[in-house]
Amino acid sequence: MSIVISLSPELEAQLCKKAAQQGQDVSIVAAELLTRILDWELQDLEEAVAGIQRGLDDFEAGRSRSLEEFAKDQRRKYDLSVDS
Repeated sequence: MSIVISLSPELEAQLCKKAAQQGQDVSIVAAELLTRILDWELQDLEEAVAGIQRGLDDFEAGRSRSLEEFAKDQRRKYDLSVDS
């Protein structure tokens, strides 16, 4: 499969420089970079969903605290006044 994308001259120069440094074809370097970022994005999404689920599970299990308790702890932790 072939996809054509338009790059800014600066980005194209960076990609060509990276390919030259690695001694690889620009297409291979671009494909590897895209693979890495797509994998990272998927992992980031999965971690975010898992974190939200843990929070929901904690809330449903009664492992939560009020906003007032949280604010009090933060003021104490960071030595903030009530007016901050």
